[in-house]
Order: sequence, then structure tokens, then C-alpha cells
Amino acid sequence: MYGDVCVLIPTLNEAETIGSVIDGLREEGLENVLVADGHSTDETREIAREHGARVFEQSGSGKGQAVREAVRRIDAAYVLMLDGDGTYRTEDAPNVLGPVVSGDAEHVVGDRFANMESGAMTRLNRIGNTLINGAFARIHGHDYEDILSGYRAFTRDSFEKMSLTADGFGIETEMAVECARHNQTVRVVDITYKPRPEDSETNLNPFTDGARIIYTLYRLAKTNNPLFYFGSVGGGALLVSLLLGIYVAYEWFAKGVSHNVMAVAAGVALLFGVQLIMFGVLSDLFVTLHREQLRRIERTQDRSEE
Repeated sequence: MYGDVCVLIPTLNEAETIGSVIDGLREEGLENVLVADGHSTDETREIAREHGARVFEQSGSGKGQAVREAVRRIDAAYVLMLDGDGTYRTEDAPNVLGPVVSGDAEHVVGDRFANMESGAMTRLNRIGNTLINGAFARIHGHDYEDILSGYRAFTRDSFEKMSLTADGFGIETEMAVECARHNQTVRVVDITYKPRPEDSETNLNPFTDGARIIYTLYRLAKTNNPLFYFGSVGGGALLVSLLLGIYVAYEWFAKGVSHNVMAVAAGVALLFGVQLIMFGVLSDLFVTLHREQLRRIERTQDRSEE
């Protein structure tokens, strides 16, 4: 049933859980398991091999680099990706894989918030995830419910269309943005998210990694939603110009004090803001035309193949 599926598990010091994760996958009929290890200092690699997985040690560092390097080693048409920390139920694998194997989707995201067990995520992480998912939906026009989920399935062809550069935990954000940019068919399925086992330590720093994820989300808006990318900075400049202008006008009319330098700064900020917004509008027009042209090319290719 899953002969053309490869399970990809990025790991870093997951000796306490990796064995049970691999065993659970094999019970679901998933025999082809590839572990991309990020230079673990415990026995992660040895345990993974003992439980029947193929293992390689990534050449670089970070989850994103491991995922990109691993997919290059995969020949299967479909990839199921999950973490090796035991927080994802292997019993959910058929539901996550279903839409891609049946051809109903190119990419599937497992929604952790659909059934999150008590203690699986801190309140701070919940707030951060909610803000990031809301920002993604606002910027990129798609709501994938849980873009930071590490439980995913995708076709190898859809992955090869993506331009991914993130080395760390920003890889999930980049994948979501690339799905939106290429208008890939994405399905969201409910999964269960469990607390980490007591002996397993997280590799995620909520502040530094959260900041990187937010930066990645904003940076990628440049090519997917340039009106937001340039408009947000332009709007900030216009706000600064307005505040400075109000202050200068008040000082002049109420106290008779002139602030020539501040008045010039307000004018420069005004011009800068207007130019950025205009540039964002033009860039958004070019992106829209580019997408329409790509759709026409894809339709022409589909007709020629028929």
C-alpha cells in the first residue's frame, strides 16, 4: 500500500523516542524510513538503525538543511515527514498520507490544534503559533491552520518546485509560503499532538526560533505579497511623517517655535512612504501578471500532454 512512500524523520538527540517512532510507523505499514540526523551526541543513529531505518548524518546543520538534503536522497513519489521526538502519533500517518497518495492534494499539513493533549504546548508557544498563523493568512491569503506543524506529507514533485533556503525551524514556514506562491493544492487534516516524554528535551527555542520564523514569514512576503511587504514599511514612514507634522504644526501655532529640521524630516518620510507604497502597488501588479502567465503555460502543457 505504501510502497512508493518514504518517511523522513529529521533528528537531533532523540535516542529516548526514535525507536518507538520507527516501530510505530512500521506497524502502520511504512517500512521505508529515512532518518536525517543532525550530528546527535547520543545514540540516536545507532538506535534508528537497530529499528530498521536508513540513517545518514547531514552535512550541514539545522532542520531545514537536513530536510533538503534528505529529499535529494529519496526516490519515492511521496514523502511523509514527522519529528522523532514522540509528539506525533504514528497512527495518524494514514490520514496525513491519504490526500497525497489518492491524488487529492500535493501537500498535506497536520493540524496540531485539532486535538492537542494537555501539556503538549506552553501558553507562550500557543500565543506565538496563533500570531504566526494569523499573519501568514493575512499576508499570503491562505489559511493552513498550523503552518509550523512538523507532520506533513507531500509529493516529491511539489517539493522540487519550491525554493527553500532556511536551515533551521523556518523550513515549515518556507514550505507553507511556497505552497501558496505556487498555488499548490493543500489539505489540512486533524492530528493529535502529545507532550514530549520527560526524558526528551526540545531543540526549539521559543524566542530565537520564533523571531527567525517571523522574519522568514515577512521576508518571503516580498515575492508573494509585495504590496504588504513594501506597504507596511511605507505605511510606517507615513505614520512617522504624520506624527512629526502634527508636532511641528502644534509647536508653530501654539508656541511660535519653528522646527525646521523636523519639518524637513517629516517631508522626507512622507515622500519615502508614498514611493514605497507606489512601488508595492506596481510590484503586486507584476506578481499578478506573472502568476496568470504561469497558469496559462501550465494549462498549455496539460493540453499538450493529453
